[in-house]
Amino acid sequence: GLRIHEYLYFQVLSPGDIRYIFTATPAKDFGGVFNTRYDQIHLVPADPPEACGELNNGVFIQDQIALVERGGCSFLSKTRVVQEHGGRAVIIADNAYDNDSFYIEMIQDSSRRTADIPALFLLGRDGYMIRRSLEQHGLPWAIISIPVNVTSIPTYEMMQPPWTFW
Repeated sequence: GLRIHEYLYFQVLSPGDIRYIFTATPAKDFGGVFNTRYDQIHLVPADPPEACGELNNGVFIQDQIALVERGGCSFLSKTRVVQEHGGRAVIIADNAYDNDSFYIEMIQDSSRRTADIPALFLLGRDGYMIRRSLEQHGLPWAIISIPVNVTSIPTYEMMQPPWTFW
């Protein structure tokens, strides 16, 4: 049968060229939930991008949200790495940069480990465009609001990425 995804939305506030509302899906059976709304928090691309071990920029991820790339290890392992570096949440972007419509269900691995911070899956095209914009502007992170209640935003004001079909 068809499964209806639960969506969570966040808005990039800076840099301005990607000031859009993005859609993400929470991990299915691990990780925490957003108990707090962050009006301005840093979205920090992990270094290395796959975040399967020690992070070179872990100090910048503390108390912020990490942007991680899929691949190399389990979704849960990535979430735990970010949590161990003090991150408040992790957004894991698909490593298929042309993926603009297929959400992957992030499930727990067989290790019996847990994670307490929220873990979200982001389409590959969205993750790529965010990282590309940061590189073009020479910025170490984006500033985002998360979660965003899209039901309170009139449809004509919803700034959605032009490359994503809603």
